[in-house]
Amino acid sequence: MSAPLLVVRRGHVALLTLNRPDTRNALSGEAMFAAFEQTFAELNADMGVRVAILTGAGTAFCSGGNVAEMRERTGMFAGSPAEIAERYRDGIQRIPRAFEALQVPIIAAVNGPAIGAGNDLACMCDLRIASSTARFAESFVKVGIVPGDGGCWLLPRVIGHARAAEMALTGDTIDAEEALRFGLVSRVVAPEALLDEAMRLAGRIAANPPQVLRWTRQLLQQARTGTLDEALNAAGRLQGLAHHTADHAEAVAAFFERRTPTFTGGAA
Repeated sequence: MSAPLLVVRRGHVALLTLNRPDTRNALSGEAMFAAFEQTFAELNADMGVRVAILTGAGTAFCSGGNVAEMRERTGMFAGSPAEIAERYRDGIQRIPRAFEALQVPIIAAVNGPAIGAGNDLACMCDLRIASSTARFAESFVKVGIVPGDGGCWLLPRVIGHARAAEMALTGDTIDAEEALRFGLVSRVVAPEALLDEAMRLAGRIAANPPQVLRWTRQLLQQARTGTLDEALNAAGRLQGLAHHTADHAEAVAAFFERRTPTFTGGAA
């Protein structure tokens, strides 16, 4: 079987593709969970990677959980309630934890339906761009379950409580234009332009110092749950480190010399 998550480097950008088109890129199985952990660990270790893009193979971004396994009560959905809870912890919940540990910014290029856990997967990313063919649904209630992958934590932080409650409690599907109005995505483009648009945005991000990009993402992640004092303390600590990087010196020199800076991520 081919890898569940394909990785292609394009300069400083890592293009990640969910590669289970036969299941519409459902998030199930040890191979898929481990692929996120391993891939993200490799991205963290490679300072040459400044930004990542996540998309899906085939016509779907991600269909969420495997409904066939739900029907058969197999895989993650087998056993007693306590056993299922443990399988969630040891299974799909490893994905949001991997995103929390990821150091590089990541863009979701939503090429098609993002349903259930697929919608939550898009919310795990820092930025979201949608094809006009994309659809979104926090659809767990439609199959009689709750968002077991952390969707009730993720979605309100992207679109606010009221909109998140509307999506989660109705389970209704919204199209790309409504997702844009909700603030779930930042732009909608034609299907054939999606990856080019994502690469352009990635390029704008990747033009900046790699270590500072990672620290900035860290501060954004911390700000989701931390207090203002905690945010200020973290910002001060990382700012002290940033002022002693070679890239800061290069950025200041380039500013005065009126040229484009060249960033390496190296120490001062």
